[in-house]
Amino acid sequence: MEYLDFELPIKELEEQLDKCLVIGQESDVDVTNTCKQINKKLEETKRSIYKNLTAWQRVQLSRHPSRPYTMDHVRALCGDTFLELFGDRGFKDDKAMIGGLGKIDGQSFMIVGQQKGFNTKTRQFRNFGMANPEGYRKALRLMKMAEKFGIPVLTLIDTPGAYPGLEAEERGQGEAIARNIFEMVRLKVPIITVIVGEGASGGALGIGVGDKVYMMENTWYSVISPESCSSILWKSWEYKEQAAEALKLTSADMKRQKLVDDIIPEPLGGAHYDRETAFKTVEQYIMKGYNELKDLSTEKLIEKRMEKYCEMGVYRE
Repeated sequence: MEYLDFELPIKELEEQLDKCLVIGQESDVDVTNTCKQINKKLEETKRSIYKNLTAWQRVQLSRHPSRPYTMDHVRALCGDTFLELFGDRGFKDDKAMIGGLGKIDGQSFMIVGQQKGFNTKTRQFRNFGMANPEGYRKALRLMKMAEKFGIPVLTLIDTPGAYPGLEAEERGQGEAIARNIFEMVRLKVPIITVIVGEGASGGALGIGVGDKVYMMENTWYSVISPESCSSILWKSWEYKEQAAEALKLTSADMKRQKLVDDIIPEPLGGAHYDRETAFKTVEQYIMKGYNELKDLSTEKLIEKRMEKYCEMGVYRE
């Protein structure tokens, strides 16, 4: 397990607990009470730390190297029913954007999401989860296919943003994202969106228009990352913690501003501490959202979706 800087007190207590258990195994000394005391202190420390996380600490947790990525969720949700589909039928297959058909609790979904890598080689292969225009065009192709066959769409967001390279701009990055937003607003099937990690800028919005939008507890959703915001406002990354607070990017902030529908709770310490529980909770929210949408007529579904997004940003005295 890798520890973040604010988790170091937990690391120290866990190391003490391990040493205590080793002493008990290698000698005749009864360490039961000592281990109980350390365990109690460990639980209290965990609750104290994770109950009072700052916005920047939640950003750090969303990027934790052990945190489940999109494909981890897909495998847990769909098992061996997932069939990955490739290519945008125009340029090439974008490895940062995955998509395909899978069954969750017996219901078929068209699943689309950004995939990051878990080591240097796979991070380069997946372009750090930053999709090119062909990735968004692949996503739209699959969503249109789902519409044709009446299959609900599930999108899983985890990206630091769309790829900002020159070649991406030359191939129409902005247009591809705008086209996705335009088409998703009027898609004739239910769309459920779950932010499982980072939700940054237009890269997230390109697959983020949903009838139900959920955020996992330790994720963030914003027009810009704290580091980039800091570098623009203060000409330095040193103020990223202040920027994170100012951006109001946490799940609680998003729920308070009615920009997402609900928060998916995570196990104490984050999704990486208990993956199975995290996966089951995500599945429950997906199926809950789908059951609320499945009986709506196409006209009502689109009408409610449009109303939802038109009301965002409206302020009344």
